[in-house]
Amino acid sequence: MTDIAQKTVVVTGASSGIGEAIARRFAAAGSRLILAARRQDRLEALASSISTNCLCLELDVRDRGAVADAFGSLPEPYRNVDILINNAGLSRGLDKLHEGNPDGWEEMIDTNVKGLLYVSRAVLPGMVARESGHVINIGSIAGHEVYPSGNVYCASKHAVDALTRGLLLDLVDTPIRVSTVDPGLVETEFSRVRFYGDAERAERVYKGFQPLRGEDIAEAVYWVAERPAHVQVAQMIILPTAQGSAMVTHKK
Repeated sequence: MTDIAQKTVVVTGASSGIGEAIARRFAAAGSRLILAARRQDRLEALASSISTNCLCLELDVRDRGAVADAFGSLPEPYRNVDILINNAGLSRGLDKLHEGNPDGWEEMIDTNVKGLLYVSRAVLPGMVARESGHVINIGSIAGHEVYPSGNVYCASKHAVDALTRGLLLDLVDTPIRVSTVDPGLVETEFSRVRFYGDAERAERVYKGFQPLRGEDIAEAVYWVAERPAHVQVAQMIILPTAQGSAMVTHKK
């Protein structure tokens, strides 16, 4: 197995949900963490609650210049990133395309697609130069299906899937591994963000069945990272037992 202890691990979108759970899982293994998110107060609270070396980056992955500056000036011993976990992402709205909010479209595309590209572009050259590293993208079942009114979010996650496949091809002549972990319904702040803070509507998404938890995805990501160096888990789809597809769930 790959020894995760003392590996330098970047987690974007680390201030809550899946990202926070991933950070805690790798911290428990003794990894050195670079936690990136927009909410510095949450990052600092997370960092103070885990017993590992940790660097907090107040960072909006949509800002290409800020991403380049942040990763271009990492202090020792955080400079050589071993594992990059592109987790930052969100959804805005659940509307038919002709009724959608273009501001929400911009936010999804800029975060889910461009943000992943900016961070990957900043980190990957070092991995290639060192001939060592692992990129793990957090995708979605929405990257494999298109569901009603999910148009732009699904498109952004299909893009994540395509970029992951493209990166795997681009790095096939290197020892660097590329993976995507694609969850179904996970109960986090995701739906509350999608519905612009409507907590009641968000709660209904997960009512009547057992959704996944952030910790479930964190454990899967850790398992992918821990495989032996010759093993590349290219893609993993994870659903709750009561979910059969993006829009099919069994609720009691």
